[in-house]
Amino acid sequence: MRRVIGITLTVLGSFLLAFALLLRLWVPGKVITFPLNEYAVTTLAGNHVSYFSPASLKEYTGVTANATQTLDGDVKSGSPTTAVWGSFTALEDTTNHTGIQYVSQRSAFDRRSGELVSCCAAAVGDNTRVRQSGQGFRFPFGTQHRAYQVFDVTLLRPVTFEFVETGTIDGMPADKFVEHVVNRRFGQQTLPGPLVGLKRQATVTLPEYLSATNTYWIDPVTGTPIDVILDQTVALRDSSGANRLVLLGGRMPETPASVRAAVASARQSHSKIEWIEDIWPLIGILLGIVALVFGIRLIWQAQPSWEPAYEDDEEDAYRRAGST
Repeated sequence: MRRVIGITLTVLGSFLLAFALLLRLWVPGKVITFPLNEYAVTTLAGNHVSYFSPASLKEYTGVTANATQTLDGDVKSGSPTTAVWGSFTALEDTTNHTGIQYVSQRSAFDRRSGELVSCCAAAVGDNTRVRQSGQGFRFPFGTQHRAYQVFDVTLLRPVTFEFVETGTIDGMPADKFVEHVVNRRFGQQTLPGPLVGLKRQATVTLPEYLSATNTYWIDPVTGTPIDVILDQTVALRDSSGANRLVLLGGRMPETPASVRAAVASARQSHSKIEWIEDIWPLIGILLGIVALVFGIRLIWQAQPSWEPAYEDDEEDAYRRAGST
């Protein structure tokens, strides 16, 4: 019986060790992924924002504004390897209580790397023909200290985000990435000439340019932005390169409440990742070692003691010799 129990414990210990190695080396890559049912709301606020209102044909300067982004996962369109999230950003003038701009984005991306893929009715606004590539809503799990290509919804193409430094946001270690864009042309608009100082022209078509220095603080464990500062200007420029009209400009940092919420969410993810990558494998290894030690010990104790095979034969021979 002792031998049977020992063999059972030995087999169980070997299984636990193999399972622990599986948990540590294979399972994280399959389980630690971006969720299909994501839901998050992020708010940025600025105090000196300028913009042009097409409705009133008026330029506003120095207003306060809020940009609220809502992320919502489309579970039905996702798969074990691909997530589909929708984003809706509402930029509002809180000084004059009016809307400034509304931007929607639907993106499909790899649930592990965060890289965008072309599928699942991806679109920016009503534009379904644009090909989204680079990083999307998230950086990869285990973000590295290097440059990443991140899709820009204004330029409709990926832009380089350079790694700058490490730091701490609300007590959490984070990596700072910065997007630099200098006078990048992306579109054009037709407006009344007098509106942009060209009084002799009834209408004029001018190109749109973007200049931006946007800062993202990324949690390197989960690839999640936990603090964002947008500092950008969209302007119409003439052939000489002079700005004729600022369509939108200003610096808008993420609100403290949104930063705290993002950090809290990242901490919860850290706890889950720690259990999957470290704690459960460690428990499996310890239990496996204990089972192996007790199993081998029981098998050893169950072995019969060794005796010479000829000992009984010698005693019988001696008795027969004495009897004669």
